[in-house]
Amino acid sequence: MTQVVVPVRYPLSGHSRSTLAEAIDIAATEDAALTVLHVNLYQGGTNVTRRELKAAVEREFGRLSNARYTVRKGFLVEKTILEEIAAEEADIVVIGKKQVSRWRRMVRRLVDDPDVEDYLQNELDCDVITVDG
Repeated sequence: MTQVVVPVRYPLSGHSRSTLAEAIDIAATEDAALTVLHVNLYQGGTNVTRRELKAAVEREFGRLSNARYTVRKGFLVEKTILEEIAAEEADIVVIGKKQVSRWRRMVRRLVDDPDVEDYLQNELDCDVITVDG
């Protein structure tokens, strides 16, 4: 089964809602499983639970039968997201346009001047879809 991963902020921002809406549409079109991911930062002090994340998404979009909700802890949001994408063996990753510049800075630390979408496709073998918020 195709696996779609969508990282979101909590509480859901306008950008996160737009990105999530696109991921939901893609998962429905592809008949795919959807993983909604949030990263709690170790240094942030706030710990969102899986239950809170699920409730927020369901308030906004209703019950999603093909979705699972994952909350991870990490020091760097983008690195934690990359690890989850690899662990999930994602086929499609949906990220907000606003996240691309942060990802680009993080990925530049690993390799010279990459294109984020190309990097993810080559390193993780998945399609990356960016969404304007």
